[in-house]
Amino acid sequence: MDVDTRLLRSFVMVCEEGQLTAAAARLFVSQPTLTKQIRQLEALLGAELFERSRRGMTPTPTGQALAEHAGALLAGWEEALRAARAAAAEQGSTLRVGFEGGIINMMSRQTVVDFSRRMPGWQVELRQNNWFDPTSGLATGEIDLTLWHAPPWLAEQYNVAVLGEEPRCAALPAGHRLAGRAVIDFEELLDEPFVAIPHESGHWRDYWLAARERGGRPARIGAVAHNADEWLAAVVCGQGIGFAPETMSRLAAREDVAYRPVRGLSPSQVGLYWPKERQSTPAMAAFVRSCRATVGFGAGRAERDQGTLRTSV
Repeated sequence: MDVDTRLLRSFVMVCEEGQLTAAAARLFVSQPTLTKQIRQLEALLGAELFERSRRGMTPTPTGQALAEHAGALLAGWEEALRAARAAAAEQGSTLRVGFEGGIINMMSRQTVVDFSRRMPGWQVELRQNNWFDPTSGLATGEIDLTLWHAPPWLAEQYNVAVLGEEPRCAALPAGHRLAGRAVIDFEELLDEPFVAIPHESGHWRDYWLAARERGGRPARIGAVAHNADEWLAAVVCGQGIGFAPETMSRLAAREDVAYRPVRGLSPSQVGLYWPKERQSTPAMAAFVRSCRATVGFGAGRAERDQGTLRTSV
């Protein structure tokens, strides 16, 4: 029987937390996604792993037996991956960088040229982030670091080299009742239908729906998009509105979409992120320096000129 290590990792986290909500938060997935993963593992094993009650999740005898071995199995697998990656790093010369659909346009050929000057013989392999993976491939080691527009609190979970700060704006179909406004108040958008990203995207779905600013008021979902093109198409067709990085208003400008500043909506922290347990390599540090030397926008440019941007590199 082949079992996805992701399912085992989810199982172990629920055992540690004793409840789905806290375990989902630590895994950066939604609670429905975590529930689905636990049920999938139970189906593979043909037995229930938890007793569910109002107090939480308690392992069954089968669950306890699995828990006694799952932790060591995952630890051994992670150690094997680290050894393999270390060996590959010694032989390889490719830095794998994840990026969001729009944020990659903030970089230029100059960024790659600058990196090649700092790291002769190295190449940059760019991979667009998967909306179904909240870690964008960082958790599995598929990429070395990723470019994100993110909430500032995410720096508590990841190492981050901050590039700057950027406002989030509203994307509206051109004929929308608020499209003629120069600035929109956040409260005016609370009852609007939104184009959301999948539940599997975990905390990213809440962030781009501005869940924290809503004060517990649920978002009204008009459509669900699975990639950037679907998201923009849904906005154009009037299925909902959405929040996006301010740079999108320049990089994805269209006559049928109105991008407007939103008063009362917190900005994004833009940076290069990688897992806390993973040490920075010379290539990663060089890429951070190249981005800081060639990527400039808004507050990020001013702060960099003053030499105040902080980094874990």
